Amino acid sequence: MSGGAVASLPEGLAHGGVWLRVEEPGAASAVRRTAERLAADLAMPEKRIADLSIVAAEASGNLVKHAVQGTVLVRAVRADDQAGVELVLVDSGPGMLDVQRSIGDGHSTAGTLGIGFGAILRQASRWDLHSVPGKGTVMTVQVWPGTAPEPAWAAGVTRPLTGETVSGDAIAARIVEGRRQILVSDGLGHGGLAAAASHEAVRAFGTAPAAPPAQVVEVLHNALRHTRGAALAVADIDVAAGVVRYAGLGNISGTLLAPDGSRRGMVSMPGIAGHQRRQIREYDYPLAPDAVVLMHTDGVVDRWNPVDYPGLFSHTPEVIAATVLRDAGTRRDDAGVLVARVS
Repeated sequence: MSGGAVASLPEGLAHGGVWLRVEEPGAASAVRRTAERLAADLAMPEKRIADLSIVAAEASGNLVKHAVQGTVLVRAVRADDQAGVELVLVDSGPGMLDVQRSIGDGHSTAGTLGIGFGAILRQASRWDLHSVPGKGTVMTVQVWPGTAPEPAWAAGVTRPLTGETVSGDAIAARIVEGRRQILVSDGLGHGGLAAAASHEAVRAFGTAPAAPPAQVVEVLHNALRHTRGAALAVADIDVAAGVVRYAGLGNISGTLLAPDGSRRGMVSMPGIAGHQRRQIREYDYPLAPDAVVLMHTDGVVDRWNPVDYPGLFSHTPEVIAATVLRDAGTRRDDAGVLVARVS
């Protein structure tokens, strides 16, 4: 990731992927067909499309058999000049008492042969799973056409307001001239015009100069003048200096999560990028070793407690973000969560 290009955060069938409810057997077939169609659009080899089909069928079938309020996000992932497909599986219970036993061949709680998870893991290029009894499970599975790239240092998920097909929230990450920067944007309102504003923010972010966050936010503010505008924030993660530099306009929440479970909020200024702003201010925050930077839109509330999720912050950014979205995201608004973990 270099040269200012937006990093390998997923682009999907509908600007961030397609969410599918999986609560009956027919829905599992819909997940498989959607994944196959996306893989074909990405020109993945037939062998890997067949592998993906197995993964999608088994994973969504597990949701039907075991999950409460199961959903699957199907989306594209891009890195190292190749494109793959990722499934993000989310449920609200019952969770797994013993993850290692559950993923082994021969274990079944539904009278089957118990080879479902084994089939998923054998065909997948990469996977990650976190489960808490009583809260549920989040699992991510990626299928790449070739050798899987290095895991993303920053990733997240967005979900549209119930009834909308596109989300006005967008997320992005880049490494430019040694700077690791992340963006969260919440287009004003909902639907296509909100999505257009956030997509313009992502485009401008990808081409903005390598500069501190306040200057990048200024660039985005100017780029969004022809749109309805957005709340947005940019964080610059400087591991060598042990600091996060942060600047934002509007209601984007930024939080530093330390390994001990403590959290510290980061400050955005009032305004709407593209339309209304006062002075754009940048704030510095100390970055503890192995800390997690988490940013989200106002479609996600702060009612979740990190200590209720033992071991979560050792997992991939995708799993962390999807877990927060599941338990703190509202259905009355677009919702987006972006996580960066750089150690």
